[in-house]
Amino acid sequence: MLSLVHLRVLAAVARTGSVTEAAKELHYSQPSVSHHLARLEAATGARLVQRVGRGIRLTPEGELLAYRATEIIGRVDSASNELAAQVGLQAGRVRLAGYQSVLSTIVPEAAATLARKYPGIELSLIDVHPVEALRLLRHGTIDVALIFRYADTPLEEEDLRLVHVSDDPLYLVSQRPDDSVANYRDSAWIGGCERCQAELVAVCQRAGFTPRIASISDDMVVMQALVAAGMGVTTLPGLALSAHRSPGVHTTELPDVPRQIYAVTYGDPPDPPASTALIEAIRESAAVRALNG
Repeated sequence: MLSLVHLRVLAAVARTGSVTEAAKELHYSQPSVSHHLARLEAATGARLVQRVGRGIRLTPEGELLAYRATEIIGRVDSASNELAAQVGLQAGRVRLAGYQSVLSTIVPEAAATLARKYPGIELSLIDVHPVEALRLLRHGTIDVALIFRYADTPLEEEDLRLVHVSDDPLYLVSQRPDDSVANYRDSAWIGGCERCQAELVAVCQRAGFTPRIASISDDMVVMQALVAAGMGVTTLPGLALSAHRSPGVHTTELPDVPRQIYAVTYGDPPDPPASTALIEAIRESAAVRALNG
């Protein structure tokens, strides 16, 4: 049986000319695109792609099906857009899970934008760590998850679609103004969540040492209070410092180690209109915040 998701993947491969570019366009991983192509070949009983050097190309059968797939997807998307214009954004709800610093900075502005443009949509929020947010997303408890990743964080599992929202710079947080992580090689450090702590260790190791983590907290207010009290130094992202800034700390931006913020959805595309509208409002809010510094 032909799946619309499989046809959409084939059409993207035909349009972009590669699995890599198709994955970028669809916000899938490369293995996920290859998996969908294999499933489509199994369903049709035809070989649709073939290896050519380091790349691929469509077989005649693949070209024929890709042509029809483009036509089918265009009709489905058109019907979805027409239906959304009629009822999709006039009523309904969208459920968002995010972590503390985005929920206290980007999301309130996005919620106001969504309410102004689509007053019939009800937005509900849950404050959880990204790992838990993805679990809720897979279980269908929420519709959109806001997560952060670092450059070296492994990609999440297939069928998660990631939309880049913005980059969030990382800062050294200390009692005194200082622009060098290396100057704190003998200091106590304050670690955060598992993902944040792994990045803190990586930052210090790039400076030539392994940090001595003396305290652990996942609360940006507590972490800054500990720094202000002289109990150690830490790193925090810019949005966390924008949401709360203790008067007794100094911050220095660390180059080339930003968090990457993504809005994530799950399941067969396209997303429900309310989810799409929320993500657009979130990206707009992030862009305005970045523009205003």
